[in-house]
Amino acid sequence: MGGNNMDLELSDEQKLIVAQVRRLVREEILPLEAKLDPDASELLPEDFARLSAKVKEMGFWGLDIPAEYGGPGIDLVTRTLMAIEMAQHRAGLYAPCYGVFGGAGLAQLYEANEDQKQRYLYPTLRGEKRGFFGLTEPSGGSDPARAIQTRAVRDGSDWVLNGSKVFISGADRAQYGLVFARTDAGKGRDGVTCFIVDTDMPGFHVRRIIHTLRSTNYATELQFEDLRVPQANVLGEVNRGFAIANDRLSRQRIPYAAACIGIAVKAQEMAIDYAKLRDTFGAKLATRQAIQWMIVDNEIDIRTSLWLTLAAAQKAERGEPFRTDAAMAKLVASEAGGRVVDRAMQIHGGYGMTKDLPLERWYREMRIRRVGEGPSEVQRLIMARDLLGGSFH
Repeated sequence: MGGNNMDLELSDEQKLIVAQVRRLVREEILPLEAKLDPDASELLPEDFARLSAKVKEMGFWGLDIPAEYGGPGIDLVTRTLMAIEMAQHRAGLYAPCYGVFGGAGLAQLYEANEDQKQRYLYPTLRGEKRGFFGLTEPSGGSDPARAIQTRAVRDGSDWVLNGSKVFISGADRAQYGLVFARTDAGKGRDGVTCFIVDTDMPGFHVRRIIHTLRSTNYATELQFEDLRVPQANVLGEVNRGFAIANDRLSRQRIPYAAACIGIAVKAQEMAIDYAKLRDTFGAKLATRQAIQWMIVDNEIDIRTSLWLTLAAAQKAERGEPFRTDAAMAKLVASEAGGRVVDRAMQIHGGYGMTKDLPLERWYREMRIRRVGEGPSEVQRLIMARDLLGGSFH
């Protein structure tokens, strides 16, 4: 899928990789999932260990880890195709394959200095530490650079942080996190610094757990009270922290969109199978024009999302500007995926509302996708700025 033109034809290697991931999901994940609670997000330890070992044998462990740090070096287009397959099960949106492909830690840490890598990145890649990403604040998350009110003031060789964060995943189970704080009040997004904060530092508090539409995962609200962070824990340059965050956000939107497509593909598959099977008033549901149009609209939504997402992945992989493309992929895939799941539930009737099927979980969790990684409205704003020029915002 290289070159400068959009091409949906998979290479032989990509076909093989997609087939391997699909087989793992259908032959390993789905049978285990059938025995789990409908809202589960973790496998039993022995199942996780067995499947992780299998993934390592396949050469796919640590998909998002750069090759120089021991990752498989998967290109972004292939990674996008894999994300579509990995999402096609009940927990696939927020626990794709239940983590058996391994994690990459916090992507921003690859830009850390060697001392910071020794203390945080490498232990994370070895599975010895967990981190969290602390950007969003109660004052707002759509424009975090301007909404950040957490302050960091220099005091000798330390920085003293005061403020709060909200909707932060995993902070209650992490050993450290990346916390973005304002270090220059007059510079907007150019006055934010990223700090590596240990969760056992005095002044670090997890104030509450926030339950959301997600089935078992939850977010936290954090507070920092005179939290002292040494200068050695500044990630990157002072006042350049938002650049560290922003550079990665656009790229992350592509596999984020791909997961929405994966759910939609599976929901469509279920809807077609059920429509062919279900009898209503002496004929199959699939013979009803209303159902046929819903199936067609599903397919249009899926294919549109797929084209846009693969186009964004190709541009990013070629090193071309891709911010608008990633925003469009995220916007379209998250909104279209929600429509597909909604139609699939309607086709299934009462069964679509039950926990016997994964549709109700997808319906709840897909709603979050229109907000997560930047809400739809912000994606439109990003595209408008790029299309019209920065002076029209």
